[in-house]
Amino acid sequence: MTELNTALVTVGSIVLGLGIFSRLLKRTIVSIPLLALLCGILLGPQGLGLLHPAQWGKPEMILEQAARITIAIGLMGVALRLPPGFLTQHWRSLGVLLGLGMPLMWLSSSLLAYWVLGLPVLPALLVGAVVSPTDPIVASSIVTGQLATDTLPAHLRHTLSAESGANDGLAYPIVLLPVLLLTKPEGEVWGPWLGYVVLWEVGGALLFGVLLGAGAGYLLRWAEDRETVQENSFLAFSLALTLIVLGAAKLLGTDGILAVFAAGIAFDRIADTNERHEEERVQEAVNQFFTLPIFTLLGLLLPWEQWYRWGWRGMLLAGLVLLVRRLPFVLLLKPLLPDLRKRNDAFFLGWFGPIGVAALFYATLALRRTGYNEPWSIGSLLICASLVAHGVSAAPLVRWYSRTSRPNG
Repeated sequence: MTELNTALVTVGSIVLGLGIFSRLLKRTIVSIPLLALLCGILLGPQGLGLLHPAQWGKPEMILEQAARITIAIGLMGVALRLPPGFLTQHWRSLGVLLGLGMPLMWLSSSLLAYWVLGLPVLPALLVGAVVSPTDPIVASSIVTGQLATDTLPAHLRHTLSAESGANDGLAYPIVLLPVLLLTKPEGEVWGPWLGYVVLWEVGGALLFGVLLGAGAGYLLRWAEDRETVQENSFLAFSLALTLIVLGAAKLLGTDGILAVFAAGIAFDRIADTNERHEEERVQEAVNQFFTLPIFTLLGLLLPWEQWYRWGWRGMLLAGLVLLVRRLPFVLLLKPLLPDLRKRNDAFFLGWFGPIGVAALFYATLALRRTGYNEPWSIGSLLICASLVAHGVSAAPLVRWYSRTSRPNG
């Protein structure tokens, strides 16, 4: 009980402290998720030793469920922040980023893991799949806030948000394919993967999410017309919808993460959300109450001993993944991306494809489903490398984008 109360006090203090100075921190080279991670390292067994989360239960199960809830609430915030009709109006760019960009990120990361670490083919494919989605939680810390909204064009911010929101759920079949290849006989993989994972878990999640989100939108409009709902209930309504969709989709055996994003898009399209500042409150709640604890928890549970075993090869892999996983492909695909109007757009979108909570969820899921430790040990290393690289570079590169995008720049 003492350990639990200590955890509540410390995590609450971190959320409160970083929340108070969030506006100032947005303008520095240290991101809020990175600071939360550092706080977790400081408080954990490798630091001051105030918290020992390994005593709370199975660490991978704690992380998986915490990441699942965090990513779901983050996706709802992304869906509500997108302008109405953005997905249909910008389908071509999003289709290229999701249909070509994400598989290329998967294969390039897998090839690097195979080459640098000498992993067998299937574990390397699993590691690459885990880090293939861009993370909406970390991406939101880059594209939200006064500095980003004053500097970055709306189409660039929304493209990164929409891509990161969609590919979190669409990465599920990519992750499950090597999972099945590692755990099932060869003849029992492709049928279940195509028939159950792709058609039911992904397709069913999209259908279920749209239906439930649209139904919730009509219900909210009905309540507003009859004045049975308070004006400030939007935040509670959207958070409750997130939890309902996430839990119900899991009970139906579908991909809850993708269902939540689909529900958020449908809900926003149907509900009369005239006061868009309410949606910003959703995102602020995500940043302060969900993002910070999950990264603090990650800092408490980092597999330091396993990192030591990888040695310099792990550091080399992290650097190469950050440089090669995404940026070259976005530059290569720029002619097919009408939303990237300038070369600066391609550089910015290519660099900022952070690895974060989505990878954490898939890493722990893969560990639980296969028993292979590589997705967790390597995935956590790449997550931390991304938090450092993208967190430190966010504010300077936003200012660089502003300078170089001026007419005389």
